[in-house]
Amino acid sequence: MSYISDGSAMAERQRVNPALEQAGAMIRTISPNRASFGRCSACAVRSLSICGALDQGDLAEFERIARHVHFAPNEALFTAGQIASSVHSLTAGVARLYKLLPDGRRQVIGFALPGDVLGTAPSDHYSFSADAIDSVTVCRLSREAFTHFIERRPHFLIRINEFAARELMLAQEQMLLLGRRTAEEKVASFLVGWRERLAQIGDERQTITLPMSRQDIADYLGLTIETVSRTLTRFEREKMLIIVAGGVRLLDPSRAAAMAAA
Repeated sequence: MSYISDGSAMAERQRVNPALEQAGAMIRTISPNRASFGRCSACAVRSLSICGALDQGDLAEFERIARHVHFAPNEALFTAGQIASSVHSLTAGVARLYKLLPDGRRQVIGFALPGDVLGTAPSDHYSFSADAIDSVTVCRLSREAFTHFIERRPHFLIRINEFAARELMLAQEQMLLLGRRTAEEKVASFLVGWRERLAQIGDERQTITLPMSRQDIADYLGLTIETVSRTLTRFEREKMLIIVAGGVRLLDPSRAAAMAAA
């Protein structure tokens, strides 16, 4: 897997960083052994997911119709155009969401974290593709069973609508990113936004773990990989951050936030 640091990084950057290891564990959230038991009530990300609206009785029924599925790095959860037969709720890992343009170019439209749900859009086919960036675990439900479950629980539908509203907000923010912002503002905004999303799952460190590659970031921001690399190097030279193995450490979060808000 490619990480944010490149071959020109100093040797000390390549040593294992304990803080990043711990942050990575927080993204993974649950162990494979724990997931294999299928105990929704013990899920570490339940409060972050759509399941947070369920009581113990509803949770038992949800567990009955769901199953845990593991994906290896770069394995597809589903592809655009495929029949949307399942709903996926991430419980561990990070997934890459993207579309392929007619000329073969790729546009990354987002990154899913534990607690995010994929496949609830009212469409017969998936409108985008989803791949595992690192090892990913999902709670998978058939669309038919999921629909029947919702029909009997209006309060659960409210929770799903909240998630849909959040996805719309993220889509609007990306439209702004792809629009009139400079490369520096785009990269800073991405780092600040990703840091905020990690904080929502309990990782509030200055060191931002970045499991996605620079190419992924470039395809998300509408930039070239060379521009992303030059921008990160400039930020490091200006002492706004330090590039470390597997991520970056913000030295001047206030400046980064100001650039993101520009």
